[in-house]
Amino acid sequence: MDYKVNYENWITSPYLRAEGLAELKAIANDEKEIEYSFGAELEFGTAGMRGIIGYGTNKMNVYTVRRATQGLAEFIKANGSAAMKKGVAISYDTRRNSELFAKTAAGVLLYNDIKVHIYPEARPVPMLSYAVRKLGAFAGIMITASHNPKEYNGYKVYGSDGAQMSPEATEEVVKYITAITDYFSVKEEQIDDIKSIKNPALLNVIGKNLENSYYDELVKLTLSKKAVKEVGKDIKIVYTPVHGSGYVPVTSILKKLKINATIVEEQANPDTEFSTVEVPNPEFKETLSMGIALADRIKADVVFGTDPDCDRLGVAIRDDKGEFVALSGNQAGILLLDYVLQRLKAEGELPANGVVVKSFVSTGMAKLICNNYGVELVETPVGFKFIGEKIKQYEEDGSKTYLFGFEESCGYLRGTHARDKDAVVASMLFAEMVCYYQYINRSVYGRLTEIYEKYGYVLDATDSIKYSGLRAMDDMNIAVAKMREKEISSIGIYTVSGVRDYLGGVRKADGETTQLEIKGVNCVYYELLNGGFICLRPSGTEPKLKIYYSIKAKDKAHAEKALAELKESFSAMLKD
Repeated sequence: MDYKVNYENWITSPYLRAEGLAELKAIANDEKEIEYSFGAELEFGTAGMRGIIGYGTNKMNVYTVRRATQGLAEFIKANGSAAMKKGVAISYDTRRNSELFAKTAAGVLLYNDIKVHIYPEARPVPMLSYAVRKLGAFAGIMITASHNPKEYNGYKVYGSDGAQMSPEATEEVVKYITAITDYFSVKEEQIDDIKSIKNPALLNVIGKNLENSYYDELVKLTLSKKAVKEVGKDIKIVYTPVHGSGYVPVTSILKKLKINATIVEEQANPDTEFSTVEVPNPEFKETLSMGIALADRIKADVVFGTDPDCDRLGVAIRDDKGEFVALSGNQAGILLLDYVLQRLKAEGELPANGVVVKSFVSTGMAKLICNNYGVELVETPVGFKFIGEKIKQYEEDGSKTYLFGFEESCGYLRGTHARDKDAVVASMLFAEMVCYYQYINRSVYGRLTEIYEKYGYVLDATDSIKYSGLRAMDDMNIAVAKMREKEISSIGIYTVSGVRDYLGGVRKADGETTQLEIKGVNCVYYELLNGGFICLRPSGTEPKLKIYYSIKAKDKAHAEKALAELKESFSAMLKD
């Protein structure tokens, strides 16, 4: 791709916005920035597309959004008039240009005579997934870059089942997108104002009835009604939406259950700059720092935080010394998993064919907990769409009853109302769990300690190596390929008992090779003899090479020492 030619084509186009022209003129002498902006096209994959906001073929702007949406429109039209009538549900988060990009996408679809269902205000991923299913839409669009820094935005596409679009359908959409070589072929005057469309009947602004039905579905998933009734109004929980789309739904569901929560007011309102945090990612304790400070003032024991599109939940709780500790996504996941299974069993509602689904990089403790309750555990590749696919499969063949799903990156789902991570239902469940343990005179931290005492201590941690530039993804793939070629029998003091190559779908152990159910994923997974693992994979949403560590040890101190040694050894292997 000739980035200089592309740059000139954009800067001389009469259809380029004045804002874009000014931005591109400002980089006229910056060869590296021109190459980054125009040396590639923003990749559209099974997670949609995500990139830095700005002008150019490799960035998120109205022209890349129009092109992607026109490609989606062609795919929908190819599926016939019924698909066009079912239409597309659209939502967006509180990021820079999210509302603009959502309305741009709506305008393109309406111009193509495709029905549009759009939320009038920022609403989270799970509510978009729910709307697709409830309204019987053919597809869905969510404008978000999830937990990425403020400079990013993204475009996620959902199928009619409410899960992120399947690889097969995505491949078809990409064919239509790549056939559009002129980024200015969809003219602004054609789609700029969605209110002045030629057929107003095609536009449905989603109202309160749909939102209320979403909350009603969540209420059905509660597990400790008596405990909530007794202590919910007096419980002390702090919640922060971190300037994102979670404020309305999370506070609404907690109010509906009459669970008291104190909001971090400084972070309640939408803020495209997320000015009170470095990164709007609730996985980090620093992101929850204002909530923790408020919790200390009001003597609360639990702090929740959700990311901009409210599909991830971060939690901090007081330990036995009264200090706040930020739970990892794995720790929150096993607490929720344990709570769901124990309450279902106590109420006599644990089905014989119950199943829990998690990504294969998430903690191995899930298997121990599921075994204890006699529940099957199924693993999927990284990406909640794969958990959504399992839910769909179980519904269609009736073979299993889905109970809970989670990923180590703070993504959780109970219920089948949505087919993506749902931090609203996760917030509700965690708040309910706090009520339950207080009701029986215990604590969440105390329960976590009991889990470790029962199953053994497991330390799960994630590292990442940042990449940059136009060829970041290629460089990450090369790094994984180099590790795949190495014969590794030990890492530090740990013996490697097996190696899973999820790209080829094979496992090698004791000189034998067996087939894995999962294949086609660029990931190398090292099984450690003591039951832990190390996994290496490129992120699918940001330029980071991710390393997952899971260490089994007799206690936290020994696990942390072992983790430090493993990190040092594995880092040296990556550099060789």
